[in-house]
Amino acid sequence: MTRAIVVMGVSGCGKSTLGRALAQSFGWVFIEGDELHPRSNIDKMAAGIPLDDADRAPFLANVAEAMAEALGPGVVAACSALKRAYRDAIRARVGEATFVMPVLDRATLAARMADRDGHFMPTSLLDSQFAALERPGADEQAILVDGLAPLEDQVAHVRAALSTRGTCG
Repeated sequence: MTRAIVVMGVSGCGKSTLGRALAQSFGWVFIEGDELHPRSNIDKMAAGIPLDDADRAPFLANVAEAMAEALGPGVVAACSALKRAYRDAIRARVGEATFVMPVLDRATLAARMADRDGHFMPTSLLDSQFAALERPGADEQAILVDGLAPLEDQVAHVRAALSTRGTCG
């Protein structure tokens, strides 16, 4: 039974919003991945410099560790998890995890990012995120959701997909 969900994807896709809503829906813990970046990563992104695999390694370790510590009844994390290797690193620490990816077009994402106040991730890094993104393979059994759908519909879609799989309590 899945007790770990990671809402993944590029910046601006709604990871945190959907993650919080899913956690509330299940009565699980929510982990905001943005809060687990080392300061050096935040400074680098704020300066418009894309992160590389070496930059992301401590961040992913922090997310995976926080998730492992919070597994209990269940945990939902918001984490970009852009590459298969990143998702595998989380699975290696957490065990079975379901990845959920809100899908939106680049123009909508750019508009959302431009409208955010006080976030360290500039719109200029969106292309680097798309370049790094490896959409989940069929073997990963990720759940893709329409990022433009109302939040309650996104939550219902994820719950239905998990229920159909018999992987979530």
